[in-house]
Amino acid sequence: MSIFDIFKAAANPEKAAPMSAYMRGQFAFLGISTPERRKLSREFFKTVNKKVVDWQFVERCWAQAEREFQYLAVDYLLKLKSALTPADMPNIQRLITTKSWWDTVDALDVAVGDIALRYPEVNDVLLAWSKDDNFWLRRSAIDHQLTRKDKTDTQLLEQILVNNLGQTEFFINKAIGWSLRDYSKTNPAWVRDFIARHRSGLAPLSIREASKYI
Repeated sequence: MSIFDIFKAAANPEKAAPMSAYMRGQFAFLGISTPERRKLSREFFKTVNKKVVDWQFVERCWAQAEREFQYLAVDYLLKLKSALTPADMPNIQRLITTKSWWDTVDALDVAVGDIALRYPEVNDVLLAWSKDDNFWLRRSAIDHQLTRKDKTDTQLLEQILVNNLGQTEFFINKAIGWSLRDYSKTNPAWVRDFIARHRSGLAPLSIREASKYI
């Protein structure tokens, strides 16, 4: 039985309805919780080649109507993140901009950040994303350095954030605040200075999030 059949056999319509409602009705769900999804896919992941990314599998997951299959694709990519290279960025960009919502975009950030840390040339791509018309790409650029701590490229972070000042989009302003809040745990002085210099362009939401620990 394929992993697709395994997931479909585990469908729970009673759980599916509230899960879809939580995502504002944008996606259909099978009704499989995260712990159950990981349990169901455990044996499957033992069989995959961890050295080569199977983009056909990822695209098949993305083509499915039920959201759990997109989660499966993200789980797969994160397990193979060390095999991802700059050549995979266009494919990841397509995932970020298709069936977009915070759940998949924020998870894909982890893969994007890992690629960029290993291949600094990807910074140019992220700068381009930070100015893209698609705000999900901009959100990914803003948050891709989350949890980097002292490995944070502050020059890149500032450029990306400045490219997104003066926004009214909730998901952008929230991301700005999160990125600053996360880095404030490592370098609160830098974050305080950034807020002081750019306060006029920062949304109250961004300032509130950024100031949580400083």
